[in-house]
Amino acid sequence: MRERSAGHGAHPIMVALDFPSADEALALAARLEGVPVWMKVGMELFYAAGPDLVRRLKAQGHRIFLDLKFHDIPNTVRGAARSATRLGVDMFNVHAAGGSAMMRAALEGAREASADGSLPTIIAVTQLTSTSEETMRREIGIDGNIADVVVRYAALAKDAGLHGVVSSALEAAAVKAACGGDFVTVTPGIRPAGADVADQARVMTPSAALAAGADYLVIGRPITAAPDPREALQRVVEEIASVRR
Repeated sequence: MRERSAGHGAHPIMVALDFPSADEALALAARLEGVPVWMKVGMELFYAAGPDLVRRLKAQGHRIFLDLKFHDIPNTVRGAARSATRLGVDMFNVHAAGGSAMMRAALEGAREASADGSLPTIIAVTQLTSTSEETMRREIGIDGNIADVVVRYAALAKDAGLHGVVSSALEAAAVKAACGGDFVTVTPGIRPAGADVADQARVMTPSAALAAGADYLVIGRPITAAPDPREALQRVVEEIASVRR
């Protein structure tokens, strides 16, 4: 039986703090103060600012998704999961392509580091939303339909005891059908209507993503690069309000 994480059930929007410095990230967080969204700390920001930035955001009351996509031998990932859990993040991820033993090691590391028995939400990356089916087949070397591959990885993650997956919103309904309604779906590639898709290949609007079964919507540049990030975020909040009623 999978253990229930402490973080599931909060506001669905995750703002991607994809900045090269702590000052820029904290300035954006300050502009969004009072809106109870998650903050996603990814590779660029974490490698520039380190754990202290996560601690500062946590001290300000933010829920944190640490998006470092652990993918290594099981022992290394186990140690990384211990460190992420001790840091106090609310969610972190691993690559499902690392296999069942690696995913189980992540769960074990989190258990070892949990002081009170509650765990971060641990999710597995299935296929990046920048990956097209052609890229998956010709370059990565995985045959088949991309949705089928995502669901297969999701099933592996569930069997390993993880709480959910990262996928595009296009696969959210299929993941829920295969793994159950309480299996968490975190969906990058969210673009409000009319927004530039940039380097994303599989995208969906916020309201359509929630209607399709997404639990969390990762939104970066449409908010962080907007002339008024708070106004841009508020438009997304208003868009999804009707879906969540």
